[in-house]
Amino acid sequence: MPPAERTPIRVLDQALTDQIAAGEVVERPASVVKELVENSLDAGAGRVDVAVERGGVARILVQDDGTGIPADEMRLAVTRHATSKLSSLAGLLDVRTFGFRGEALPSIASVAELSLISRPPEAEEAWSIMVRAGEIVSEGPAALAHGTRVEVRGLFANIPARLKFLKTEATETARCQEAVFRQALARLDAAFSLNVNGREAFRLPAGQDLRSRLAVFWPPAIVEGLSAFEQSSGGVGVRGLAGSPATAQARADRILFFVNGRPVQDRLLLSAVREAYRGRLLARETPQAVVFLTLPPRAVDVNVHPAKLEVRFAEERRVFAAVRQAVLTAIAGFGLAEYPGAGEPAREPALAAQPAPRPKFASLAAFRAEIERPGPREVPLPVAPRRPDGPGEPGPRFDSPEPAAPVERPRPIEAARPAGLAEAGLTYLGQVADAYLVLRTADGSLALLDQHAAHERVLFDALKRAQPESQALALPLDLSLHASEAKRLQEIFGELADLGFALSTAGPRRLQVLAVPACLPAGEARDFLRAVLSGQARAFDDFFALLSCKAAVKAGQPLAPDEALHLIEAWLASADKDYCPHGRPAVIRLAAAELSRLFKRR
Repeated sequence: MPPAERTPIRVLDQALTDQIAAGEVVERPASVVKELVENSLDAGAGRVDVAVERGGVARILVQDDGTGIPADEMRLAVTRHATSKLSSLAGLLDVRTFGFRGEALPSIASVAELSLISRPPEAEEAWSIMVRAGEIVSEGPAALAHGTRVEVRGLFANIPARLKFLKTEATETARCQEAVFRQALARLDAAFSLNVNGREAFRLPAGQDLRSRLAVFWPPAIVEGLSAFEQSSGGVGVRGLAGSPATAQARADRILFFVNGRPVQDRLLLSAVREAYRGRLLARETPQAVVFLTLPPRAVDVNVHPAKLEVRFAEERRVFAAVRQAVLTAIAGFGLAEYPGAGEPAREPALAAQPAPRPKFASLAAFRAEIERPGPREVPLPVAPRRPDGPGEPGPRFDSPEPAAPVERPRPIEAARPAGLAEAGLTYLGQVADAYLVLRTADGSLALLDQHAAHERVLFDALKRAQPESQALALPLDLSLHASEAKRLQEIFGELADLGFALSTAGPRRLQVLAVPACLPAGEARDFLRAVLSGQARAFDDFFALLSCKAAVKAGQPLAPDEALHLIEAWLASADKDYCPHGRPAVIRLAAAELSRLFKRR
């Protein structure tokens, strides 16, 4: 291969340099909103008004009542590396403002048309300057009471390739709203507003407390479950709100961090919060938390990311311990989360004293018929349908004695290996603690199967294959919706209809439930809808997980040998069988070597 032709080293022209710098600062419209709002707050603004059109691509406007910029400094404001927030190298070690690099305005102006109007309180009139693609095209007197007004039009119009990497208008609008939301949490003393495509999205008065401001964006079910915390030790202050483990959810966007008032994304802080919740959450669950960390500016480096989204701490261990301990104090009052069917040891003696009737392994049709029956009922327990000839044929049934008959604990049995277990190389040995099924594997290892988790998985898969049925309500359920719940409803309306819900919107903030899934009582349907709309549950999977958890055999219920064998065979045929739908392990394996170690044979 011939050597490549050498290209001489040369200095890049100013326009290209500005656009490269803009790529570091201006990633998308939300980046512009963030930078401009930060400038307003650094200027001492007590009110910041933001407007976006078409996701911020067509227009972004940020106006404040801050100190303003003198007319003779306007040109410097749109010049790279010109700033009033930093004057010496020592200042980099003691940053007390949001911005300090002097790149925001010139970077934005290099990829859009930027109009800047400003008037300090002492000035007789305002002054304006317009920059297009990095070039000043006009400047002169303007009308403005006081403060600063920045308008950005045609973002990335001169770089069409950048537009291809943006998401939909709705997504970009949501990111702009999130940028304002996070800044609003950092400055509760300031007022904020956001206008989207000519309509007011929200208006936040100055002086709100943290919980009240969060309530504008997060559902009531989440905000009401938050617990406050505040601690200070060794120069590190930590305060904020933490959610109950019972309101944890799949989404991870409700953990927010602020370091000296700056919104950041930090793995160390995230690890500290997760460590505080250790043992209180199931796998894949994420809590809600808003954490404000205050420490000396010299103890944190905010100059490690072009957009200043990441930070580095001088004493990571101290910060980690402080955040973990503060969150622990907030959630200590919640206690350990109680999950249905978890079979907690503290409850097993009561279950043993009054054992539940032996479970019925019935068909899905019988399951639906039973839970539709009015009055007290015993929920029958379906097993995944076997389908030798088609998907609709249920597997064999093992009928239980009449409920009135005394329940006898299963007697020890000979090792059993029906066909399904034999193919998997398993041998059923018995049940222990009325909760775990003991198995011997082909390689001689020991396996313990959690009967509740295994049955949950079986039912979950069976329910996902079944066709949901709908049941009309004699009296519709009326639900008032928070703004975030109304938005969520629009996103999953079709999914809820597929589950068997018939819904009607009676205005922007009211919902009528006309019909619910046939296998879900009206009261539980209401609770499920609330959980889904608040983000605590996902429509399809969590709906089926809820039903399977309610119907699955519980810890403390003795199983006859044939029932245990049938459950094991059905579990073996399930997808993702090592875990229940909530993420808890269904089976634990102890290899022969591990058993030898436990008995100190090695």
